[in-house]
Amino acid sequence: MSTTAAHPVGSAVARAHAVLDEVAEMSTWSMSQAETAQALVEVARLEARWGEVRSRLLEHADAVAVQERNASPSLAVWHSNVTRSTKRESFRQVRLAEGLARHVLVREALGRGDLVAEQASVICASLDALPDDLEASILEEATRALVEFAQVHDAKALRVLGRRILDVVAPEVGEAWEAELLDREEREAEKSSVFRMREDGHGRIRGSFTVPLLVGQMLERALLAFAAPKHQVATRAVSVASDDQDEPDEAAVPVRRPTAQRLGAAFVELVERLDPAGLPRAGGVNATVVVTMTLESLQGGLAAATLDTGGRVSAATARRLACEAGIVPVVLGGRSEPLDVGRSQRLFTVPQRLALGVRDGGCTAKGCDAPPAMCHAHHEDFWCRDGHTKVERGRLLCPYHHRRIHDPEYETEIGGDNQVSFHRRT
Repeated sequence: MSTTAAHPVGSAVARAHAVLDEVAEMSTWSMSQAETAQALVEVARLEARWGEVRSRLLEHADAVAVQERNASPSLAVWHSNVTRSTKRESFRQVRLAEGLARHVLVREALGRGDLVAEQASVICASLDALPDDLEASILEEATRALVEFAQVHDAKALRVLGRRILDVVAPEVGEAWEAELLDREEREAEKSSVFRMREDGHGRIRGSFTVPLLVGQMLERALLAFAAPKHQVATRAVSVASDDQDEPDEAAVPVRRPTAQRLGAAFVELVERLDPAGLPRAGGVNATVVVTMTLESLQGGLAAATLDTGGRVSAATARRLACEAGIVPVVLGGRSEPLDVGRSQRLFTVPQRLALGVRDGGCTAKGCDAPPAMCHAHHEDFWCRDGHTKVERGRLLCPYHHRRIHDPEYETEIGGDNQVSFHRRT
C-alpha cells in the first residue's frame, strides 16, 4: 500500500512537536540567569518564525478554500473554530498573512526572527497606507527602512515612524503626501465629531465623544492644568518627607500621570469654572445654568434646588456653586417670588482674587497646601445677606474643601490663624 510523502512543512511541524515533547516535563530550576535570558529571547524569535509559517499556511488555506470543510463563511471564522481562538485574533492573523503576501521583504524578516508579529503588522499597515501610485523602488526602500527601524523600535514607535517614512526615503514625495493625508484626516475628523450625553437616573450624566486630534489634545492639556498642580504638591510632599537629603530631590520621585478619577475631577472643575460672560448668548442671555432655591436653603436649609433644565441638586451644592461657578442663582421668598437673580458683583474680581491670594497664601483649610491658583474664592457670608463681595469676608479654599464647607455633614471652626478646621457631625 503506497503512502503519500508528508510535505516538508508538515514534517517540520511534527518534528517541532517531538522536540517540545522532550522538554515538556523538564524543570528549569538549574538554568542560570544568562541561560534564562537567552532562552526567552530565542523563544520570541521562534514565535516570530512560526508566525511567518502560519501566515504562509493561512495564505495557502485561502487559496484552497479550506473554510469549505465545515461551511464557514470565511477563512478567519474557520480558523477561529478549529483553533479555539477568538474571532478577533483569527481575523488579525489572517490580515497579517494578507499583508505579508503583499510585502515579501517583511515576510522574510519575520521568517528570520528579525521582527515580532506585532511589528510586522504595523509595518504592513504603514506600507499599505502609502500612495497607490508610489514607485516600486521607493516602496522597497521604505520597506527596508522600516524593517531596519524595527531592530531598535517597538510597534508603537514604528506606527509613528511609518507615517513619516516618506520623509526619510523620498522627502520630495513625502511632504506633498503628508499634506494631502492630514487634510483628508482633518476633514473626516470634523465630519465624525460627536458628543453624547445621557442621565443614568442616579444623579450622574454619562457620555462619550469623538473630536479632532487637536481639539482632544487641547482638552487634555486643559485637564492636566487642573490636575497636575495637585499632583506636583503631592510629589513635593513625598520629597520633603525624605530624611536622607538636605534638599528634596523631586527627580527621584516618579511622576505618575493623573488617574482617571483625578482627570474626572479636573473636568468637573473645568466646566464649573467656565466664565459665562465668554459663552455664546442663547435666548437673549448667556448660556448659563439657572439654579432656583429658597432663601431658607441658601441660608443653610436642606431643601433641594432646581435647575432650569429640570434637574435637582442638593442645597449644599447650590450654596457652593453660588460662591463662584458660572451659574445664575434665583432666590425665592416665602410665596415663591424671586428675591434676587444674581448680581454683577457676586463673583470676586481679579484684584480681589489677587488680594486673597496674597493674604491667604492658598487654601485656608488646616493642613491643606493647595496653591492660590488651584483655589476657589468662598464667601463667608452668603451673598444674599450682604450684597457686596468683600475681601475681608472671603477666603480661598481648594475645590475639595470648598465642597466640604458647603457639605451639611461637616461643621467648621475658624481659628486665630484664619485656618478652617472641619469636623464631621455625629
